[in-house]
Amino acid sequence: MAKPGVVPPAESTAAPVTTRSERLSYWIYYLGQAMAYVVLMGFSTSYLMMIGVNLGAVATAMFVAKLWDVFADAIFGVLYDKVKWKSGNKSIPWLRLASFTVPVTTVLLFLIPSGVSPAFKLVWFVVAYILWDTSYTMSDVPIYAMVTSMTNQVNERNQILSMARLFALGGSFVVSVIAPLLLSEKVGMSFSSMALVISALVLVTMFPVSVFGKERIKVRSGESTHYAFKDILAYLKHNKFLVLYYLGYLFWGISATDTVTSLFTAYYLFGTAAFATVATLVVALPTIIISPFMGRILQRIDKFKLYFWSMVGLAAMSYVMFAVGYHNTTLYLLVLVIRAIPLGIVGVLGLTFTPDIVEYGLYKTHIDARGIAFAFQSFVAKLSSMNSPLGLFLLSLFGWKTVEAANFAELARKGVEQSAGALGGLWATNALVPAIGCTLAVIPLLFYKLNDHDVQLMAKYNSGELDLEAANRQMTHKY
Repeated sequence: MAKPGVVPPAESTAAPVTTRSERLSYWIYYLGQAMAYVVLMGFSTSYLMMIGVNLGAVATAMFVAKLWDVFADAIFGVLYDKVKWKSGNKSIPWLRLASFTVPVTTVLLFLIPSGVSPAFKLVWFVVAYILWDTSYTMSDVPIYAMVTSMTNQVNERNQILSMARLFALGGSFVVSVIAPLLLSEKVGMSFSSMALVISALVLVTMFPVSVFGKERIKVRSGESTHYAFKDILAYLKHNKFLVLYYLGYLFWGISATDTVTSLFTAYYLFGTAAFATVATLVVALPTIIISPFMGRILQRIDKFKLYFWSMVGLAAMSYVMFAVGYHNTTLYLLVLVIRAIPLGIVGVLGLTFTPDIVEYGLYKTHIDARGIAFAFQSFVAKLSSMNSPLGLFLLSLFGWKTVEAANFAELARKGVEQSAGALGGLWATNALVPAIGCTLAVIPLLFYKLNDHDVQLMAKYNSGELDLEAANRQMTHKY
């Protein structure tokens, strides 16, 4: 709440700065980007589990490939802030390039030759993943940073990013529903064919923002993008909320091993890989209902408070799901629906805090390091994909049997079964590990203090609409 006698900034009633066409192209971009991300992160692990290579070796290769994130995000964050395009835009040129490289590299990863040695297969994967990861970084940092140059209205940013997350969830939903059906024993499509179909949609949806997007908000004179490496370190040191928030996000993301094992959980514990589609539909229902109202909800409830308590609820329901087990399918689906409510809120709001943190960083350090901040966001989001090698490593500890099959139809024909111990490890990886991760995520979030009211004041100061004394006088916290 605002201090007594202080009138909150009236950003909630301000007219939109952005146009409908630019907002729509921005949102559709997230639809395609999410499809590419889910195809690779959600199904590449299942693909690698079926190419006849030991899970321990696959987990090691995935870990090595994902280490590139450390360099890719740091390098691109600096490039984004330093490179000046003739058009004067900072994000759109990168987005135009990424709209082609992301779908191409996505297909490449699913084209590992079958008649070669396990070592060659793993090398192919590592190289293809590095190429994909570089392309994805080039698509991720600019699109999030772009919202800060589209409008300086915090409420409008919140609404744009909330809707963008809804489109991203839509893209995730489309792939999560269609891909298991295509790959299941009922249809029997190969992984490479599935990736080609989805990647064509990725290209069509990611490209329009480079045509209709607009970057209209320029940085105030004196807050330039020219800074040295020591300034970057100082920025990270002084922008404590960047570290706190994304530490919590990392705990949540890296423990999401249920997304890694979903197809095999469906196949081995619920009888068919197509059950993954049923589970996806059940999980998506609460999100579909809640998401259209998120903009209005955020006008009444502080964004971070909603996020924090949703994370607490998600942790609690994850423990309940593990205790319920998988033998009673109806009860499992009921718990899954309830758990989906906080999961949907966390998913929608998860990556909408970086613009707030950017405003705080500029307010606190007088350095416009939005590229570094959004690169850090992208880095943590992709570091969260370590849930893939983590899931595989955990399964390997329970004696998971190596299989080789083009799809689940072939796997069913071969009749490959897993031991009781392996199936127990599969359930723990699917339910218990995510519960522990959500619990750990709550700890750093306890120390996050930014709220929508204060961030709006910071944005007004950063754009020159308020002087520092006037901004500080109206804030609910001291920073």
